Amino acid sequence: MILPMTVLTLCIGLLIPFLGTMLGSACVFFMKRDLNDTVRRFLLGFAGGVMTAASVWSLLIPAMNMTAAGALFPVRLSFFPALIGFVLGIAFLFLLDSVTPHLHIGDQSPEGLRSHLSRTTMLVFAVTLHNIPEGMAVGVLFAGVLSGAGLVTGAAAFALALGIAIQNFPEGAIISMPLRNEGNSKLRSFLYGVLSGAVEPVAAVVTILLTGAIEIALPYLLSFAAGAMLYVVVEELIPEATRNEKTNTCTLGYAFGFALMMVLDVALG
Repeated sequence: MILPMTVLTLCIGLLIPFLGTMLGSACVFFMKRDLNDTVRRFLLGFAGGVMTAASVWSLLIPAMNMTAAGALFPVRLSFFPALIGFVLGIAFLFLLDSVTPHLHIGDQSPEGLRSHLSRTTMLVFAVTLHNIPEGMAVGVLFAGVLSGAGLVTGAAAFALALGIAIQNFPEGAIISMPLRNEGNSKLRSFLYGVLSGAVEPVAAVVTILLTGAIEIALPYLLSFAAGAMLYVVVEELIPEATRNEKTNTCTLGYAFGFALMMVLDVALG
């Protein structure tokens, strides 16, 4: 399935994940209480499944296919750029988590703080930080479409954008609802949630510009985004969804999210 990549189509694709965050944050206007614990665990697991499947089918496999189609590496070594980018993506997020104030997504205890910054600021900062690799992932896939190599289709790029938007919906709610319960106004809570997702289209545009300047770096950037996304899954989403040894709901959400994203990517790509 091939989609014509006009400027309008590109803009829509880059904004789809941001729309997911916005809609999730808007839950604060319609819900009186915080998300039910079971629902929250399911959605976190679902988000982890979506990001895992997207990392494999939308990022790592296309990265290796691009390398195999080129002339820089033998086919048997087509994994090499993907491996390098993957490791660097994990290392990048690990370094950021090590040198910046950190708060686990959904953590509602003051023990999660490492500085004098308010919980509200810390929560938005933590989620915003972890939205960067998602924006990069969307940007690098659309950059692959714009390159004209034919190894990444517009449908596959839109599938990834849609998958990230789906997992951004609960993420937006997970931010705005606790902030409302802390005494913030509905509008302010909504705006904080929206703010956390605003970095995604920015990161996507920057990634497209960088990839356009250095097209040979595309396989590395695809796998870098995959490594960064999987770091978020392992470091943030899964531990938060399974704490207190309540794992069943998270497992079901993860399986459903993984299956849905796999179907979207393979069927549309």
